[in-house]
Amino acid sequence: MAQTVFAPWEDPDRKPLIEFRNVTKRFGEFTAIDNLSLNIYEREFFALLGPSGCGKTTMMRMLAGFESVTEGHIWLGGQDIINVPPNKRPVNMMFQSYALFPHLSIWDNIAFGLRRESKDKAMIEERVEEMLRLTRLTKFAKRKPHQISGGQRQRVALARSLAKAPKLLLLDEPLGALDKKLREETQFELMDIQEKTGTTFVIVTHDQEEAMTVASRIAVMDEGRLVQVDTPDVIYEAPNSVYVADFIGDVNLIPGTARPRPAEPVTPVADPAPAPQPASVEDAAPAAEETAPEAPVQAQAPTDARQPAPNARGEWLYKKVFARFMGQRDLNTPQLPPPSPEELAAARKAEAKAAAAKPAPAAAPEPAIKPGGILIDWAEGQPPIIAANGDPALDGKPVTLSIRPEKVTIDLEKPDRPNVLPGKVIDIAYLGNISTYHVELATGQMVKAQMVNARRISNRHITWEDEVWIGFTETAGVILEE
Repeated sequence: MAQTVFAPWEDPDRKPLIEFRNVTKRFGEFTAIDNLSLNIYEREFFALLGPSGCGKTTMMRMLAGFESVTEGHIWLGGQDIINVPPNKRPVNMMFQSYALFPHLSIWDNIAFGLRRESKDKAMIEERVEEMLRLTRLTKFAKRKPHQISGGQRQRVALARSLAKAPKLLLLDEPLGALDKKLREETQFELMDIQEKTGTTFVIVTHDQEEAMTVASRIAVMDEGRLVQVDTPDVIYEAPNSVYVADFIGDVNLIPGTARPRPAEPVTPVADPAPAPQPASVEDAAPAAEETAPEAPVQAQAPTDARQPAPNARGEWLYKKVFARFMGQRDLNTPQLPPPSPEELAAARKAEAKAAAAKPAPAAAPEPAIKPGGILIDWAEGQPPIIAANGDPALDGKPVTLSIRPEKVTIDLEKPDRPNVLPGKVIDIAYLGNISTYHVELATGQMVKAQMVNARRISNRHITWEDEVWIGFTETAGVILEE
C-alpha cells in the first residue's frame, strides 16, 4: 500500500508549529533579518540554507531566545515567544561543538538537563536508557566523552537534547566537525531519529548536500531574506532565480535573449502525386494481332455500356477449330443473378461486425521536437537554443538557461538531439561513479557535462583535447528571468 506523502504545508487547514511574522533583526545600522515571514510545521525536518552572513544563524538564535527581535513576532505552538526567556521555551539547541561535559560519563551527560529540572529519579533513569537505545550508545554509557569517536559524541549531544522531549530541536551546523564519510552516515541517523521521535527539527547549514539529504523542506536565504522555500527536488529541478540555481548543486548558466517559437509543429507540404495515365489501346493489344487474321465483327445488341473487346487470336482460333463441334459462342458478358434479401441481410451483418472489430486508427506521432516555447539567442553566429518549456511572453527579454550537467550528453559524433553544440574537452574531473567534462564552446563559454562511469578507465573513449558535441533536449533546462 502506498504511503501518504508528508506535506502539511499543502494543507490550508493545517496550523504551523512555528510562525515568523514580519520579523526584522538589526545590529546597529546593519539589518541581519529583513521583514521575514515563514511557517514551519510540526514533525518537519526543516533546513535553513545559505552562505555565511545570510542570517540563518540569527534566525535560529531568535527562536532559541538568545537574540531579541527588533520588529515582528515569533509564534511557537500558538504562543508569542519573543518575551519568553530561553530556559522557559520548549526548545533545545544542539551546538556544533556539542558542549559535552568532559568530567561526566555519557549517561550523566544525557541526564544533566533532566536533573536540573528535578525530575523523578526513576523517570530520569527510564528516559536516559531510552535515549541510549535510540542513539545506539548503551554499551558506551559509562565512558567519558574523550573515550568515544566524534560520531558517537555527536549522538550523545543529540540524545541529551532530546531527553527533555522538546517541541522543537535546533541544530546549528551539527555535522560540521565530522569527516565526509561519517557525516554522510550520521545524516541518515538524524533522519531516522527525527522520524522515530516525531520532534520538529530545524537545522542550519551551508552544506547543500546535507540540506538536500535530511530536510523535508529547504529555505534558501540571502542577505536576510528568503529567496525560495520548497522541497529539495523542487529547489534543485525548478529554482526560481539564478541565485538559487547557482547556489544549489552544479549548474550551467547560459544567458541570452528570448524569442517565441511556433506553437504548432510545421508540417512540410508534399508535392501532389501525378495523375495516372490511361493505358493506350496499342499497349493492351497483343503483338500476335499483327499476324492473326482479323476477327469478324459480331452484331451486338445496342447498349450504352462499352463491352470488353474479345481477344482477336482467341476468336480466330475458336471460329476455325472449335466452332465445328461446339457451335457458335455467345459473346454477351454473363451476369450473375441478383442476391436474395437473405443474402443481403447476412452481408450487411458481417460488414457491421467487421467494422466494430476494426481497431481505431493510430494517433498521429508526436513531433520529434516539442512545439512552442522560446528560442534563446545566446551568441552571435551560433544556432539558437530551443527551450520548449519557455514562456513566449518573454519575447525580447534577457533570460538565462539553467541546465544541470547530468542532463547534458557528450559525444564524439554529432548526436540526434534538439540542441547540439560543438566544443573541445578542456578538463575532466573523475569522481569515481561519474566524470564531469569541462567543454569549451566556440564562443569560449565553459559547459559541464556528466557521464556515468559504467566502463573502466582504459575503455573510456573521450579524453582531454577531444573535439566533441554536447547535446540536451528542448525541456532539459529551466528558463530564468534576469
